[in-house]
Amino acid sequence: IADEIFYVEKPEKSAYQVSAITSVTSTTAIETNSESSKSENIMSLFTSTSSADGAKIFKKCAACHSIAQGGGNKIGPALWGVLGRKAGTVPGYKYSKSIVAYGKPWSFEEMDGFLTKPKDWIKGTKMAFVGLKKETDRAAVILYMNNNTDSPLPLE
Repeated sequence: IADEIFYVEKPEKSAYQVSAITSVTSTTAIETNSESSKSENIMSLFTSTSSADGAKIFKKCAACHSIAQGGGNKIGPALWGVLGRKAGTVPGYKYSKSIVAYGKPWSFEEMDGFLTKPKDWIKGTKMAFVGLKKETDRAAVILYMNNNTDSPLPLE
């Protein structure tokens, strides 16, 4: 009866796409290769962007995060000094269990992977942001975050 009362146009493509299954061995090799190339890639992108560009892009993040020194937590945790800090450790912020369990320090590579697509990088995160697709945008935001700390990570 509901179908007769309400008309719903069905999408051409399914919202959830299942990718082809690959073997564990080839997947591990791909992950290892992509991890090392990602590290080199993000470092090389720092020369093509700036912290000032990152400040502009960070406005998307500012709705949920503060980055000012002494800034408090909002919907998301405060990000002053985030690079180099262990994930899930800002005092007074209630993180998802997956972020706390993740426990790795936020390096340039970790932040780049997370900002690409947070829900894929750390399964179970409550961060709803879809991510930054452009590599240069991610590099700019990471540079900006690296400048908003008492001890920036070296860009070497």
